[in-house]
Amino acid sequence: MKNKIMVGVLIAVAMCGGQGVLPAVAAYRFTSFKGRPPIHVRTSGSSVPQGISPAEIKSIYRLPDSGGSGTIAIVDAYDDPTIENDLGVFDAAYGLPACTIKNGCLEKRKMSASVKADSGWALEEALDVEWAHAIAPAAKILLVEARTPSGANLLGAVDYAAKRKDVVAVSMSWGGAEFPDEASYDAHFSSRFGAAFFASSGDDGAGVSWPAVSPNVVGVGGTSLELSSAGKLVAESAWSGSGGGVSAYEIQPDYQKSYAVPKAKGMRAVPDVSYDADPASGYAVYKTTGRSKKGWYTVGGTSAGAPQWAAIAALGRSATLGKLYADKALSRPSRFFRDIASGSNGDCAYYCDARRRYDYVTGLGSPQTAYF
Repeated sequence: MKNKIMVGVLIAVAMCGGQGVLPAVAAYRFTSFKGRPPIHVRTSGSSVPQGISPAEIKSIYRLPDSGGSGTIAIVDAYDDPTIENDLGVFDAAYGLPACTIKNGCLEKRKMSASVKADSGWALEEALDVEWAHAIAPAAKILLVEARTPSGANLLGAVDYAAKRKDVVAVSMSWGGAEFPDEASYDAHFSSRFGAAFFASSGDDGAGVSWPAVSPNVVGVGGTSLELSSAGKLVAESAWSGSGGGVSAYEIQPDYQKSYAVPKAKGMRAVPDVSYDADPASGYAVYKTTGRSKKGWYTVGGTSAGAPQWAAIAALGRSATLGKLYADKALSRPSRFFRDIASGSNGDCAYYCDARRRYDYVTGLGSPQTAYF
C-alpha cells in the first residue's frame, strides 16, 4: 500500500505541472520500478479477426502500403513461445508478407535462458510484433525478451537493442511512475547508430510515465477514432486514457524549448505524438500463449502506438524528436500531423484538455506521413 500511495503522489505532482516532490516519495527509486504494459482487451478468443485492419489504419494516417528498412526492436518482458506461429496467422489473415525466423525477418533474443512465458505480456508482444510488421512489412523485427519487468532487466534488454547496428527504432510498450533518479538513466535511450526510441505514455489518464518522459524517448499518447461503416475516418479526438503531463524531474529539452511548449515551466512535457489507442477502435491481434482464451483479440491502449510509431521510423528514417517538433512548427504542419483539438484525459483543466498546436494529451498530434 505504501508504494501505491507514493506512486499516486508522483503522478499527481507531475500531472498538474508541479516541480516539487514531497519528501515522502523519496524512497521510490529505480530499484522499485516495475514496468507495466498499457494494454486493454475489448474482445478475446474469436475465431476471426475483429477490429481495425492494417489497410484502414494506413489510410487514416496516410502511411504507405509497403516498405521499411533496417530492424525494429521490440522490447518486452517474459517469453512468448508462439510468437512466430501467431505472426504467421496474422500475416495470412491480412495478406502481409511472411515474417519468420527462417527467412530472416523475425529474430528472438531471450536475455536469459530462464525467461518464463507470461500470458499477459505475450498479448503485448503479439500486438507489438504483429502491428510493427503490418506498418513496415519490409523491415526486420527483433523481439528482445527481458527476464522480468524489473527496471534493471528491461534496461538490459534496451541496451542490447541499442547496441545493434541494424536497429533503426526501439519500441517500449511499458511504463511506470516517475522516480527522482530517472535522469541518470537517460543515456540508455540512445544509440551511436542513430536508432529512435518510442514509449507508451500510459493508459490511466493524466499523469507522467517513465520511460516515455525521458528526453531521449518519443512519448506516444492516445486518441479515439470515429469511423464510418466503411472504415473511413470521421473524426479523431483525445482518448480519455492517454497519459501526459509535466515531468517532476526531467528538465525541458532543447527541441521543446525551441518549439515553446506552453506552461511546461522549464520541465519535460509529454506526450510528444499520438496514435489510435481507444479499445473501441482497437486492433486485431492473434495470440495463443497462456491459459487465457486463444485466438483473435481486439485490443487498445497506448502500447499500440509505440510499435507503430517505431515502424513509421523504419519507413521514413526521419521520425526523430528534433524533426517532429521542427515539422510541427512549420507554416503547414498539417502535412505532417493531424492536430487533435478535442477530448480530454482528466479534470486538471489546461493540462488535461486537447487543443490546437501542442497539448498534454496528444502532444503534436497524430501522423499524416511517414516522412518527417
